[in-house]
Amino acid sequence: MQLLYLVFGANVKNHFQANFSILSFLRQGEALSGITVVTDAPGFYQHLAGHVTVLPIDEATIRKWKGEFDFFWRIKIKALEHVARQQPDQTLLYLDSDTFLHGSLPQLSAELEAGRAFMHESEGTLAEARSKTEQRMWQQIKGQSFGGVRLHERHAMWNAGVVGIPAEKATETIALALNICDDFNRQQVTPRLIEQFALSVALAETYPLHAARPYIGHYWSTKDEWNEHIAAFLLESHLQQRTVADELAALASFDFRVAPVKKMLKNTRWRLHHLVDRLFPPREIVYAGTEA
Repeated sequence: MQLLYLVFGANVKNHFQANFSILSFLRQGEALSGITVVTDAPGFYQHLAGHVTVLPIDEATIRKWKGEFDFFWRIKIKALEHVARQQPDQTLLYLDSDTFLHGSLPQLSAELEAGRAFMHESEGTLAEARSKTEQRMWQQIKGQSFGGVRLHERHAMWNAGVVGIPAEKATETIALALNICDDFNRQQVTPRLIEQFALSVALAETYPLHAARPYIGHYWSTKDEWNEHIAAFLLESHLQQRTVADELAALASFDFRVAPVKKMLKNTRWRLHHLVDRLFPPREIVYAGTEA
């Protein structure tokens, strides 16, 4: 099994999330054939040298991968294509940085080897979606063909924080996802989730598609809480000058239930929070080197 991470930008939080995720998988590293990190910030992965292959990506490649419609998240599918071509006989598991392994990697690998595809979890069909974005998407695409696939009420949106692709038919499946994504752009479909839906449709059309949630945590809605715990773990590693082997040993006692992986809050809560901040600003703010 080949792991793939795609991590961009100068925000160190994204990179320490990816480092922590990689460590969680290395605990069961016997099931892995390799780990590829596609990034424009290779310096953040020096500590993992010998355990990962870093593929530095420049602005010219990013522009090329975004394609004729200049769609940024098309690069996720292009990165999958790139690694699948390099490792044509390997099952491929793409992971967002805000993930970690908590289940059996050998079992997940066996499922992929048996021809079952994975994404993190189903978010339901677009035809029954509640969000305005997805409702708008469904009105734009229902009953039409994209990439040669006619979309119907049973096509579901799956969370693309995890994308597991069996080796058999991987090249064809990724090409299908790319064609669907490009057709969405060509017809000016609301762009926010189109690469995610393109992968959802392509995998469901090619394989039995299952949820990776029993194996992998994806804390997209609780990043602040997880970032605090991950930062503490990695800071302790830095101060104690832990090796990767030391970190893997330390992870054996790490509580992966220390924070929830999903917590959905009502929008009203956020509006009230911002209102309180405006109504009751700080009484005093002092910076170092200035007089109070």
